[in-house]
Amino acid sequence: MSLSMSSASLPVLQTMLNNLSHILAKGQAFAEARKIDPTALLQYRMAPDMLPFTRQIQIACDMSKLGVARIAGVEAPKFDDNEASFADLRGRIQKTLDWLATVPAAQIDGTEDKEITFPVGREATRTMKGEAYLKHWVLPNVFFHVTTAYLILRHNGVELGKADYLAGAQA
Repeated sequence: MSLSMSSASLPVLQTMLNNLSHILAKGQAFAEARKIDPTALLQYRMAPDMLPFTRQIQIACDMSKLGVARIAGVEAPKFDDNEASFADLRGRIQKTLDWLATVPAAQIDGTEDKEITFPVGREATRTMKGEAYLKHWVLPNVFFHVTTAYLILRHNGVELGKADYLAGAQA
């Protein structure tokens, strides 16, 4: 049996977003238990030229929904980038998961050779075949931003481990 585009995308993205929500719950609990202003974590950057924690979550969600939408040839919902709390960010993740659940596998399967043109930066575009776009653009981007969010919280003392990243609440 060969791997389908839907099985290589939807469950992987859903797992990563669910695990990310779990990681955020631990970050929120950490801030509450230690009476830390959540903004200190939400606006934290690993380096001065990196985006803050909140943007890492927004981009992980956007890459998931936009990647699937482009592959499936459907319109993705637009979310305002106005999250100001852990609860808001978890809500954005849930909205993304809810939308992903509406995309039929049949809409994604068979798109391996579909030409997908997408923005890269503010002024450029790139075109890739569907399978390459999924494997070499969408998934690595989601993993990067989820990992960065994990590292920001871990660096700031939130007790997170590999199991939180890979298994989330099932760990």
